[in-house]
Parts: sequence; C-alpha cells; structure tokens
Amino acid sequence: MNYAVLNKAIVTIYECPAYTMQSKEGQTLSSIADQGLYGMLIAITGEEENGFYPVRTFYGYTGYLSVEDADLLSQKEAESWEADNLHVVSGFCVDVMSLPKVQGVCLISLFRGALLAVEEWDLEDSGWAMIRLADGQQGYIRNQFLTEKKFSQKGVFTGVPVQRTIEDEEQFRLDVTETAKKYLGVQYRWGGRSSAGIDCSGLTSESYLLNGILTFRDAKIKEGFPVHEISRADIKPGDLLYFPGHIGMYLGDGDYIHSTGRTGSGGVVINSLNPESPVFRQDLLDSLYAVGSIF
Repeated sequence: MNYAVLNKAIVTIYECPAYTMQSKEGQTLSSIADQGLYGMLIAITGEEENGFYPVRTFYGYTGYLSVEDADLLSQKEAESWEADNLHVVSGFCVDVMSLPKVQGVCLISLFRGALLAVEEWDLEDSGWAMIRLADGQQGYIRNQFLTEKKFSQKGVFTGVPVQRTIEDEEQFRLDVTETAKKYLGVQYRWGGRSSAGIDCSGLTSESYLLNGILTFRDAKIKEGFPVHEISRADIKPGDLLYFPGHIGMYLGDGDYIHSTGRTGSGGVVINSLNPESPVFRQDLLDSLYAVGSIF
C-alpha cells in the first residue's frame, strides 16, 4: 500500500480512471465522485491506470485520482504528516503567504477544510501563524483562519474510519449545525465538498468530518458508519434527513439546511418541513423516507 498527500487546493476524486464519461443519452459528463482538500491523506490501492491511481480516502470512500494531484509518501512519511500539529483552514478562501504580511507573495489559496502544519501559532504577536505546506515549504497565514483538527486520518492506513468520542451531545449538535451554516450561499457542485462548491452529501459529511465524525459520503445510511435510523418523532438538531438521492441536516423548529441544485436555490439554503413556513418545500416533505442520527 502506498500513500499520498493532496497537493492542490481542491482535488477531484473520479468514479473511473478518466476525467469524463458518457451518459446514456450520449452526453459527455464529468466523472467526479468526490473531492479532497489540500493536505489530506489518501491511500493508493493499486497500480496507475491511464494517469490515475485507484484510491481510498481516510473516511472510506473510493475512486480514482489524477497522478498530478498528489505527492507520493511512504507510510512513515504519511504518519509523520498526520502527527505534525495539523490545523484546519476555517475561512471561506484563505491565502498562504511567503511573508507574514499582506504584501507577501501568495503561495496558494486554500478553502475551508484544508490542512496545514503549524510551526508557530502567533509569530511575534503579529496574528500570523508560521506554517509548513505538505511539500515542506514554509508559509504564513492569519491564525484567525485556523482551527483545531478534530478528525483523524488514521483510517487511511487501516481502511476503517476513526471516529472521535463525543462527550457532550448538545455541544456536538450545536457545533455541527453551526459548521453547516458556514456554507450558506455556497454554490451547488456535483461531487463537491468545499466552500468553493458543495453537494448535498458533501455538506453533511464535511460538516460532520470537521467535528470529528466520519459519515458515509453519499446520501444514504450505510452499515459500518455511525449514522443509524431513528424515529422522526425523536429528531434533534444535527440529525440527518434522507430523501431519494438527497440529504439534509435538521436545524430545529422544522428547519433544515441542504445543498440543492434546484432552480432558484442553486446551493446551500435553509428550507422547512413546516407547511406554514415561507421556505417550506412540499416535494421534500413528501419524499422524506428516513431520519438518521449518531446518537
């Protein structure tokens, strides 16, 4: 087994070893299945094919990755990166600079969820953190745009996603819903999971991931992951709503947040299960078939 670290701000994971595929109608479509973010670890599960590696993410999703989008690592190097004081980029889009000043050269612009190794949190009380990129290059980023990494990537080595222990259920529910709300207004992107574009299961899985829980990437309840079905009567904020081919997160008082490609929405919005609400969607209420929770 070989490993790699993603070396671009957003990296597409494809369904097959090709950038595109043909629909039944003969249209050329993207073969995007998922996206990874800078600094994340990937397991390479087989031989290169047509310029692509077969891969598995630390949260258990599989697909294909262009060889240009990741730097190969030994297991020792991958384990060292995971143990190297990694922090999460928390801003919508944040520049990593060559100097701890705005006049420096931008080395790379990163989206929420990217990973950086922090070497010094507050350089000379300037508000700038000294960081190291995955390729070893030194850079600087405002520390206000960094936050604690709550999730583990150790599942990339074992094939079993590693879950954080939740000690305070109410705090977790608050944290995961607030994380989801940070994506409000982000455009819908099929297969996306970043603040540049995100789909329905990208929104829910990324919101959970950033709070330490690795859920199934697609819009269904899958055995082996922590989400299980509960009664609709027991729903609480942070629980997940399942529709055919779609997923949302319950916020409370009948409201839910989701990423939808529907005309007029086009991204992350709040809708309601309450017919009296101005943002009620009858179609989704009618098709709701399951509620899922990790509790």
